[in-house]
Amino acid sequence: MTRLEPGDLAPDFTLDDQDSSPVSLADFRGSGVVLFFYPAAMTPGCTTEACDFRDSLAPLQAAGYQVLGISRDDAATLRTFRERDGLTYPLLSDPDHAVHDAYGAWGEKTNYGKTVQGVIRSTFVVDPEGRIAHALYNVKATGHVARVRSILGLAA
Repeated sequence: MTRLEPGDLAPDFTLDDQDSSPVSLADFRGSGVVLFFYPAAMTPGCTTEACDFRDSLAPLQAAGYQVLGISRDDAATLRTFRERDGLTYPLLSDPDHAVHDAYGAWGEKTNYGKTVQGVIRSTFVVDPEGRIAHALYNVKATGHVARVRSILGLAA
C-alpha cells in the first residue's frame, strides 16, 4: 500500500458526485482542498465526521479550502446522505476504490478483531499547487475535524 507524504503530488482524479456530475481534483487547482475518505454514508462515525466538516465549512472556506468527501457509495446513496444531514460540499463516489488505492486509503485494517480489506479513514490536505500538505491516516471520526482545523491554524 502506498502512503502519501507531504510534498508528494496529489493523485489527480475525476469522480461522480452525489448528482452523478463529474468532479476533478484539477477543478480546484489554485485553492486548498481537504479530501476525506470515509467507509460508508449514513453510518454513525461517518455521519459524525461528515457533519463536523459541514459545521466547519465556513472557516475552512474562508481560509481558502474546499472540502470533498469520498466513499465507495453510489450517487443515489450519497445524495440521500447529503440531503438527510444537510451536507453542503460534494460527496464523491469511488465504487472500485481506485482513488482510495491511489491515496493509500484502502488496505488491511482490523475490524472487531479481524483483519479485513477496506477503507482506511484518512484525510489529506492538498495545497493550491496540487501537492500533499498533510496526510492523516487511520483517523478517528470523533474530534478529527478539530484536529484538521488545528493543523491548518484555524480556531476551533
